[in-house]
Amino acid sequence: MAIVGYARVSSTGQSLELQREQLASAGCEKVFEEKRSGGSQEGREQLALALDYLREGDVLIVTRLDRLARSMIDLREVVDRLTEKKVQFKVLQQGAIDTTTSSGRLMLNMLASFAEFELDLRRERQREGIDKAKAKGVYKGRKPSVPTDEVRKLHAEGVGPAEIARRLQIGRASVYRAITPS
Repeated sequence: MAIVGYARVSSTGQSLELQREQLASAGCEKVFEEKRSGGSQEGREQLALALDYLREGDVLIVTRLDRLARSMIDLREVVDRLTEKKVQFKVLQQGAIDTTTSSGRLMLNMLASFAEFELDLRRERQREGIDKAKAKGVYKGRKPSVPTDEVRKLHAEGVGPAEIARRLQIGRASVYRAITPS
């Protein structure tokens, strides 16, 4: 039986140290960690590796439920996968969650609902802040990653989309978007 930890923070500027310490104190022999958004499972390579690593009888531990998933769908998928593999799941900071009991699964779903709600609220506040800044003329959005004027200039000179993409080190789809009238 292996005790495996999973640690995650949302951005590269954040530290995993506190989670590492808590997981080590909980007896984790191996810890998978990453700096990625928890809004979905997409692109979370270390989570995928952790789930593949786990075997029957193992235990997966996270410090908080939102470190594993922020949506009910993702959480259910992960927990269902753990259940299929007969892997126990523990959350350190939110009480003893035992997914082998009905009350444990209920508690897990309630906490997941709160995590998803919190994520939605954060997104709404961010959108409101951006809209307010745009209305004041303060926020212009991020700088374009594709030099549209340069793409159009090269295209007007007869350079093909594949060559434009190669020269400017951008994707061909970006070239097509830049040269197609809106």
